[in-house]
Amino acid sequence: MEKVSVLAMARGAIAERADYEMYKIIENILDPNTAANKKRTLTITLEITPDFARENLSMRCIAKSKLEPTSPVSTSLYITSGESGDMAVVELTPQIAGQMDLSGNTQPDPVQLRLVSGGI
Repeated sequence: MEKVSVLAMARGAIAERADYEMYKIIENILDPNTAANKKRTLTITLEITPDFARENLSMRCIAKSKLEPTSPVSTSLYITSGESGDMAVVELTPQIAGQMDLSGNTQPDPVQLRLVSGGI
């Protein structure tokens, strides 16, 4: 009788789950929005439950990965008054709206945050 690793059990499904989670880890490492040098983890948990006669074992595999979250993104907001005198919050831009940079590009108007007061 051939002897194989426990990872080859379940007709190869345990190894397949590990490979699937490893793929997710590699994708996460290659994602430019995550920290490149942080650890990722692949955990394979085998739950083994014997019957009362201690003859039959039920085995369950859980494969999971711990990935690095995406890097935070930040911006700056400015509180001002809108055209009709009401409060407005706009995102700060690197230049004044309408100003031309050295490449000949014009700075677009800043975007305004939609504010909802009271209930929806």
